[in-house]
Amino acid sequence: MTEGTKAMAEVGSPKRTKDIIARYGFTFKKSLGQNFLIDQNILRKIVGAAELDESKGALEIGPGIGALTQQLAHTAAKVAAVEIDNRLIPILKEVFADTPNVHVEHGDVLKLDLDALIKERFAGLSGVSVVANLPYYVTTPIVMKLLEEKLPLEHIVVMIQKEVAQRMAAKPGGKDYGSLSIAVQYYCVPELVCIVPHTVFIPQPNVDSAVIKLTLRDKPAVEVEDEAHFFRTVQACFAQRRKTIANNLTAFVGKANRDQLGTLLGSCGIDPSRRGETLSLAEFAALSRALLEAGYNGNG
Repeated sequence: MTEGTKAMAEVGSPKRTKDIIARYGFTFKKSLGQNFLIDQNILRKIVGAAELDESKGALEIGPGIGALTQQLAHTAAKVAAVEIDNRLIPILKEVFADTPNVHVEHGDVLKLDLDALIKERFAGLSGVSVVANLPYYVTTPIVMKLLEEKLPLEHIVVMIQKEVAQRMAAKPGGKDYGSLSIAVQYYCVPELVCIVPHTVFIPQPNVDSAVIKLTLRDKPAVEVEDEAHFFRTVQACFAQRRKTIANNLTAFVGKANRDQLGTLLGSCGIDPSRRGETLSLAEFAALSRALLEAGYNGNG
């Protein structure tokens, strides 16, 4: 933490946000899903959930004008903020001109080499977490990139659309449980931190948000022989939610092999009449293993 970060007026207050927008003549791009948070309590909850201290770093995605960035700079040793909108770069660089522990990076997080960025910006620190207010339209691609690239992260704490957060944290048996739930929980332990009303943003989105904390597992939740096959199996079981597992898997194994499905599912202890949303991660792992051993790779 620096004296500059202490003395700086709160960026995330309604007045300061409006002042910055007016001063730079900034206009929001709907295509980038830009909504600036103006509630200090929510900002502090986000940062608190990330369990940062002066030995750790924070990678922020989509800092906007820096409301969350500022709170992160108060707490973390270093902050690297990646912003795709080049119109926001001069604003961020001016806001954090006297905050040496903040680095502003112009780029598309989906195209950046994040492993290299983390190694460059957070060398020598005891841990790194991603902390961000993510645009709704690109939430899932960003979260899955962070997980699939197996980056050296402790936590991913993000504010996203409430319904998406609920799907990520959902347990088997409910309407929210699906392939996204399984993908996230394979890599992480999810925890809903708080619900965020749409009224605390400029401009206000049409739906509420939620803050979710994903704590990275030391190893995946279940052991699988082939991750790609495991996730293909999961996707196949959710192809049409109202259909049974046996019906959904017909395309996976090919119609000619449908009669063998009952035996294969039975060997896993899975009733063919069940639906995908009732299966646990362990059951999906067992099913993927059985399909793989039987030579079914999802090519029909």
